[in-house]
Amino acid sequence: MAGSKLLKVTSRVTVQDSIYEQLRNALMWGSFAPAQAITISSLATEFGTSHMPVREALRRLAAENGLEIGHNGSARVPSVSRSRLDDLCQARTVLEGLATELAAANMTDEDIDRSEQLAREHEETGKAGDVYGMLRKNQEFHFGIYEKSGSQVLPQHIEMLWLRFGPYMRMLTNYVAAEFDKGMVHPFSSYHYQIIEALRARNGVAAREMMVGDILATQVQLRDMCPE
Repeated sequence: MAGSKLLKVTSRVTVQDSIYEQLRNALMWGSFAPAQAITISSLATEFGTSHMPVREALRRLAAENGLEIGHNGSARVPSVSRSRLDDLCQARTVLEGLATELAAANMTDEDIDRSEQLAREHEETGKAGDVYGMLRKNQEFHFGIYEKSGSQVLPQHIEMLWLRFGPYMRMLTNYVAAEFDKGMVHPFSSYHYQIIEALRARNGVAAREMMVGDILATQVQLRDMCPE
């Protein structure tokens, strides 16, 4: 697995939850490749645990459609396609756009300052060539806004969409890493700053439009990388 190292789990009480959370984040950040097979034995070794908590964590992730479980109990990251990408992005624009519009009425100046700081950190990690750091800051930026929507339902459903979007994030990561190697840094934070500007103006409609634009820009990049 690339990008993030899994940590040993020592507490018996929280072992399954810890494995689940680490794997869930790793999938969201694109640490696993599309259609990659994941074996229980290899994960158990990496976590330093028995097979049972790993097996249960994989089942939980499969229930959220973050993984696919075969008849023999093996786990696999979902494959990618343009139709699946388009379906996910359509749902993302609806839910994330709404969450952003609602957040515009709830965010304090301090909240918006924090979002702006995350946008800067996202941009700086990108310029430094830290692809995975950039993706994590991107996630922090987005969910920092969604969590201010005032809705308990929206952030939960958005998280599940991001989990299913993980294989596409891996593709994006590979693309960005290759661009960095060529000395090219793209303005991935441009929409973030426009979102912040709309939030400061308490313009929920404009903030929603900019968030949707951010998602659609990523979709356009990814469509050319996806099989039909």
